[in-house]
Amino acid sequence: MGGTFKRVEKKYLLTKEQAHELFAELGDRAVMDAYGLHTVCNIYYDTEFHELVRRSIDKPMYKEKLRLRSYGVPTEDSGVYLELKKKWKGTVYKRRAEMPMHTAREYLELGVYPAEYDCQILKEIDYALHFYPLQPSLFLAYDREAYDLVGHDNVRFTIDRRIRSREEELDLLAGDEGEPLFDEDIRVLELKAPVALPKWFVSLLSELQIYPNSFSKYGSVYKEKNHQIHNMIE
Repeated sequence: MGGTFKRVEKKYLLTKEQAHELFAELGDRAVMDAYGLHTVCNIYYDTEFHELVRRSIDKPMYKEKLRLRSYGVPTEDSGVYLELKKKWKGTVYKRRAEMPMHTAREYLELGVYPAEYDCQILKEIDYALHFYPLQPSLFLAYDREAYDLVGHDNVRFTIDRRIRSREEELDLLAGDEGEPLFDEDIRVLELKAPVALPKWFVSLLSELQIYPNSFSKYGSVYKEKNHQIHNMIE
């Protein structure tokens, strides 16, 4: 569903073996949520000169990003999400509007404003699209497992693997294949809570030598591709 989310997020890089150790320690304190294992597909929007991702890499106090997201490869009639994600002093604010894929395509590619889905969130998204202005920049997908922490309301964590991207065919309908960012063994864990992260869970991660990492999937792909270009020039 669409809506507004405010929460604290912390990211960690870990190996497949560390993930197994984590679940062994958690036992029945973590349960897979209703989404289970699924694939998240995104089109990130940026300016012609990638101003949003370059600003994000500099780690400012405030940053924002806009993306079109689907869960799995959509059809023209599938529900997709236009998301405006902002981060201020470590707190994440996510605002998203849901609509059918064909409606999102007409809006983003042809400029046909989806009046039937008009709301304050969509107005903010429309403002961001035209203020910068924004255009499709990167397709990025990953396979995600989502879990709830038992006894902690609205505290959850996700584990992402097979992070992959492409700069061609910037269309969610074109499938979820792309160039891998990491070795198959690497995972990204995101811990998410409405106010504060559970201290016992953070301590457990530290005991397993799983440490916080200021990590952005889109930013990491951008840095990797620019590093490759730099090496080619030299």
